Amino acid sequence: MGTTKTEIFTDEQNKLALMLKAMAHPARIAILQHIINANACICGDLVEELGLAQATISQHLKELKNAGLIQGTIEGVSVCYCIEPTAWSMLNKELGNFFGAYKNPKTCC
Repeated sequence: MGTTKTEIFTDEQNKLALMLKAMAHPARIAILQHIINANACICGDLVEELGLAQATISQHLKELKNAGLIQGTIEGVSVCYCIEPTAWSMLNKELGNFFGAYKNPKTCC
């Protein structure tokens, strides 16, 4: 597998691709949905809620955090996670622009 030439793309394109790549797993979508539905920081209930091993959940949370989609705070021995609002707003705007750019021309194949 070759390396991506990220330098030939805009910062916005690279950041959007990073976020979407992090979201491209059903467990991560489920984690994000759970965090959104809880409307609060989530600490330990993801293992029970999703039925995945703690190590698996931790790896998925790490990927989402590295992509900037969630943020975590340490509370005692646990880390609590919530949506990172600035990144989520940017993702919403960029995806809206991306999908809104297609006008469905009648002359296409």
